[in-house]
Amino acid sequence: MDSSVAAGDLFIVAGGNCGMRNSSLQVQCSNDDDDKTVFKHGIKQFRTGWADGPAYVTQCPIQPGQSYVYNFTVNGQRGTLLWHAHILWLRVTVHGAIVIIPKLGLPYPFPKPHKEVVVLLGEWWKLDVEAVIDAAMESGLAPDVSDAYTINGHPGLISNCLGQGGFNLDVEPGKTYMLRIINAALNEELFFKIAGHKFTVVEVDAVYVKPFITDTILVAPGQTTNALLTMDRGTGNYLVAVSPFMDSPIMVDNKTAIATLHYTGTLASTGTVLTIPPPRNATPVATKFTDSLRSLNSKTYPCRVPLNVDHSLLFTISLGLNPCATCRNGFRVVADINNVTFATPVISLLNSHFFNITGVFTDDFPGNPPTPYNYTGKQPVNLSTMIGTRVYRLGYNSRVQVVLQDTGMMALENHPIHLHGFNFFVVGRGLGNFNPEEDSKKFNLVDPVERNTVQVPSGGWVAIRFTADNPGVWFLHCHLEVHTTWGLKMAFLVDNGEGPNESLLPPPNDLPKC
Repeated sequence: MDSSVAAGDLFIVAGGNCGMRNSSLQVQCSNDDDDKTVFKHGIKQFRTGWADGPAYVTQCPIQPGQSYVYNFTVNGQRGTLLWHAHILWLRVTVHGAIVIIPKLGLPYPFPKPHKEVVVLLGEWWKLDVEAVIDAAMESGLAPDVSDAYTINGHPGLISNCLGQGGFNLDVEPGKTYMLRIINAALNEELFFKIAGHKFTVVEVDAVYVKPFITDTILVAPGQTTNALLTMDRGTGNYLVAVSPFMDSPIMVDNKTAIATLHYTGTLASTGTVLTIPPPRNATPVATKFTDSLRSLNSKTYPCRVPLNVDHSLLFTISLGLNPCATCRNGFRVVADINNVTFATPVISLLNSHFFNITGVFTDDFPGNPPTPYNYTGKQPVNLSTMIGTRVYRLGYNSRVQVVLQDTGMMALENHPIHLHGFNFFVVGRGLGNFNPEEDSKKFNLVDPVERNTVQVPSGGWVAIRFTADNPGVWFLHCHLEVHTTWGLKMAFLVDNGEGPNESLLPPPNDLPKC
């Protein structure tokens, strides 16, 4: 999909039954078959949590034959985000781009590109993905990996798909383009590379960063990256390659999706300049990219990282095994935060919070692991977890630090963690177990990157900070859909502040009912 951006407040590169009205910022979604919700990933939804989208967290699903208007305001944000279904595995195909244009008269903090192009990365299965995950849940084991990756809907030439052409991006020599790269894949972090060219990264997750040059971009599910690309080769065809990053002994779809960067005026007989994608376990490539990200922190775009915190939390990210009499091996693979596997309620958390409905959730989510241990070393023998619908309560305007710690339960693994309702600042990252006395001294409180989804490194930790200035119930979860399905999720409940401007708005009349 080649999308040239024109002036305006907001548009969604989309299809299906969702449409955007620019002036009123309303997204109306109708439903013809399965239960659905639509999540505007990265939109902060200040006081409008009813429009956020995760099923049974901020709304009940839209039932077949019904519709729901997501009414919200985009305030103080610009850049590239995405929208997608937020129930079951439907986001594999129900997704698209959100591009928020800067206000009129406010230029980019970099030279204006000749053209802007949305590059939407995805995954594709030969089978119905709901059948794939249903079979996995029945067996208690991991689901089958995907059969291909896609670039704007095209996998390119891969085995058993002869005749399937790839995406072609036609460019003019000497011009600079801005690629708005979005990872809409379900379960894989992806490398993005173009033969013979380098990128200048200028934005991630709709927040400007200090520009830096790289030949490889890493983007996790739910993340976005804007990069400038100058056509300095004069002529030719150049391979675009998308391949997985996984530095743990876990099965992935180890194929490469391809597209072609085509200079106008290139002769039809000209071959394609190839490139070699990074190895799938190229941790140094991934780390170099991640460590290069810094907030712009200019007068116009300051970095407002909390310097002090009111809540200092340690969340362990783990897999586990719970007994299952009907499963193939007598157990089911699960996932958890602080040993709590999230149980999906039967009505939405936000609805039960707003109307004070008891018995739906408890506000006793543990702020630290119930039983500390050597998280990245020798693991406990007992791999079972607690199951519950538990939230962590925050006062309005609380300053929060969360250290997300990977563990070796089952396997050390990289986890992209997404927080709804807020951006956060990534103030620290490291390998091994987080040491609060030593590691806190190395935190970057000057220009840490600001984003909404962050990778927890395999066998390591990442520290984030945010200000809880948005009342409501806000989901925190792994953006690997298989881990979300297994229960690697929780929610923050942010109380109202003082007065109506610091309080959650009442629900709309057409809010879907369970």
